[in-house]
Amino acid sequence: MKLSVLMPVYNEKDTVLDILDLVMRMEVDKEIILVDDNSTDGTREILQKEFGEGKDNVRVFYHQKNLGKGAAVRTALGEATGDYMIVQDADLEYSPRDIEKMFLLARDNSAKAVFGSRFLETWRSTNLFHYAVNRFFTSMTNILYGSALTDIHTCYKMVEMDTIRGLDIHAERFAFDPELCAKLLKSGISIEEVAISYRGRDHTEGKKIGWLDGFEALWTLIRFKFHS
Repeated sequence: MKLSVLMPVYNEKDTVLDILDLVMRMEVDKEIILVDDNSTDGTREILQKEFGEGKDNVRVFYHQKNLGKGAAVRTALGEATGDYMIVQDADLEYSPRDIEKMFLLARDNSAKAVFGSRFLETWRSTNLFHYAVNRFFTSMTNILYGSALTDIHTCYKMVEMDTIRGLDIHAERFAFDPELCAKLLKSGISIEEVAISYRGRDHTEGKKIGWLDGFEALWTLIRFKFHS
C-alpha cells in the first residue's frame, strides 16, 4: 500500500525543507506531492532550486496565483497515485512520525478515514483559546452529525483515495477541513482517531488562518448537513 502525502505550501521558506526532510524519512511506501500556492517570500525559488519539477518520490507543482489551501490540496489530489492520502502542512507544527502509526492503523483495520487528534489525550498541546475555538467547532460537528470526534480541525486527516475522490470536495481555502469532515460523516463513513503530538504557532510565526475562516467553517458544517 502506498501513501500520498499532499503538501500545500505558501510562504514557508524557513520550514519547507525541514518538514520535507522529515516526511522523506518516514518508513512507509509514499509519494510526496507539493503544490506551491504562488509564494512570494522565496519559497518557490527554494523549491525550484532543490526539486525543479520533482525528483525521487517528490513532485512539485506551482500555482500561478494564490488560490488557498483547499485549492492546493485539490491540485495535489489530482496528481496522487496512492491508496491513501494525507495532508501535511509545510510548517513544523505536526510531526510526520505520527503519520506512520496512522498509516499502520488504516492498513491493519482497513479504515477508510483516520484523523490524528491533538486533543484525544490532552488539550495542552496548544493554548487555552485555541483549544476552546477548536472545541466549539468540534462540538458543533458532533451535534450536527452525531459523531464523537475530538479534533475536526487537525491537519492530519488520512483518507482512502477512492473515498475522498468520491466526496467531490470544492473548498478553496481553510474550509477544506470542515467540508471533508462533514462529507465523510454524512456519507456514513466511520472516522478513527489517533493521538498525535503538536507544537502550535501564532500569527507572528506565520500562522495564516483567521477569524473569517472560522465563520466559513461554521457555515460549511451547517450547509453540508442540510445540502442534498
